[in-house]
Amino acid sequence: MDIAAYKKTVIETTDRVQIVLMLYDGALNHLKRARLKISSGDIISKGHHFSKATSIVGELSNVLDMEKGGDISANLRRLYDFVQQRLLYANMHNDIKSLEEAEEVLNTIRSGWKEMMDSMKQNQQAGDKVAI
Repeated sequence: MDIAAYKKTVIETTDRVQIVLMLYDGALNHLKRARLKISSGDIISKGHHFSKATSIVGELSNVLDMEKGGDISANLRRLYDFVQQRLLYANMHNDIKSLEEAEEVLNTIRSGWKEMMDSMKQNQQAGDKVAI
């Protein structure tokens, strides 16, 4: 593979990783808001934010390529299922502990994606230095 093709692949992949990170950020932001709505007793808004977070996690799970992703995709699917279960319980019972468990899992997975993106950027920059 020539350096131009490599750069193109890195840029295209980085864009996808950034989108995934934005999805995690969106889900986590809605969970933060849901927590505030639980505290204030705003049941309607709480449900809205749980719904948004649940939809995002559902989409992250739905786009997994189970054939190409192998064990990684299978493990992510199980984690997303766990998060969905915790969110459902948290929403139904106004349970902050369950919400925190879901947030912890999402933050951990997000950190992995962030590390991958940072590594890709470093490799891209190293490639740029070599190409010059």
